[in-house]
Amino acid sequence: MAARAPHHGLKKLVSTNYSLVPRALISLLCAISLYFCFSLFRRDAPPPPPPLFHPAVPTKASGSCNHSDGRWIYDTSIRSPPRYDHTCKEIFKGWNCIAGNKSNAVDILRWRWKPRGCDLPPFDPWRFLEQFRNTSIGFVGDSLNRNMFVSLFCALRKVSAEVKKWRPAGADRGFTFLKYNLTVAYHRTNLLARYGRWSGGTSGVLESLGYKEGYRIDVDMPDGSWAAAPHFHDILIFNTGHWWWAPSKFDPVKTPMLFFEKGVPVTPPLTPNAGLDMVLRHMVSFVEKNARKNAILFFRTQSPRHFEGGDWDQGGSCPRVQPLAPREVEELFSIENNGTNVETRLVNGHLYRALEGSKFQILDITRLSEFRADAHPSAAGGKRHDDCMHWCLPGLTDTWNDLFVAHLSSIKVRN
Repeated sequence: MAARAPHHGLKKLVSTNYSLVPRALISLLCAISLYFCFSLFRRDAPPPPPPLFHPAVPTKASGSCNHSDGRWIYDTSIRSPPRYDHTCKEIFKGWNCIAGNKSNAVDILRWRWKPRGCDLPPFDPWRFLEQFRNTSIGFVGDSLNRNMFVSLFCALRKVSAEVKKWRPAGADRGFTFLKYNLTVAYHRTNLLARYGRWSGGTSGVLESLGYKEGYRIDVDMPDGSWAAAPHFHDILIFNTGHWWWAPSKFDPVKTPMLFFEKGVPVTPPLTPNAGLDMVLRHMVSFVEKNARKNAILFFRTQSPRHFEGGDWDQGGSCPRVQPLAPREVEELFSIENNGTNVETRLVNGHLYRALEGSKFQILDITRLSEFRADAHPSAAGGKRHDDCMHWCLPGLTDTWNDLFVAHLSSIKVRN
């Protein structure tokens, strides 16, 4: 009997273990099932609002990252507190959307650009001032470059109060951060080339073609507001584009653009498209010949407008309060659709052709900006019409400067 006790105990133990196996197996299968269920749920239900993607084309991106390819992510913790606020006095009144009580002025700052496969963090103003001591930076272009210039100045001014205001090398406005001997300046120019009103006096060449008045554009002469800039600045950021198709100023019938080269009219007269190509070719050559040794040259791509329902003088508006979806971007900017805002991609085509093989770095802000129909002053700009061209400050051009600084840092590392 004593010898059977282990046998009965073993039989009981084995019997008990076999009875546990189905239960354990069932529990395991249930756990696996739950795991796959939750996995599928997570894939099918991303958190709102959804990230916005946009296809990219090859650009001169910093390092191995193409910063122009990515998505906008809504992030309630972003820039709190912001790198600067609406009290920066350099902000043009019409761009100060917080002071102008634009409904989504604060919400604009909660969208963060996330490049695909890398990051684009906000640049550190302290580090920037230290890294670029004894440097002069010049923004050359229309009011959209001023938009970007003001964004950079306000971010730096927030951390360094000792500033001298002056106008270096003919700049429209400029500031030097005295502790660091860092200068940032803005040179206003609409076409890059010199231009002015024309009303005859060309030995009858244009008059014989029926022209009585218009605007003379000297394709090989830089505008006086920035002609000295390449000699002065160590870093230059150029742009042009918005004024090339501005019928309110350059009316193709009443006050057309009349192009001159070497002081004489170009005949037959050029279209604005052909004129832009000539200006870009001459201005790129001028800058490269006259820039300081080791100067860093940028050309910023076209900033998109977001007029819907007509152009600025046709009752067009930009009432959006969130970024566009990819499909909406294509509807608004596709060259095939030939809509109100088609100039953006048309201008970029001219820029890319002119800059190919040059010493310029391309600062592609277009793709990330096309989504941001929500980030313009709109009706809060204080104009008779919605401002769907410039950008709220603080706002989108802060991200432009993040991209600009990322490119700069990459160039300095490579050098």
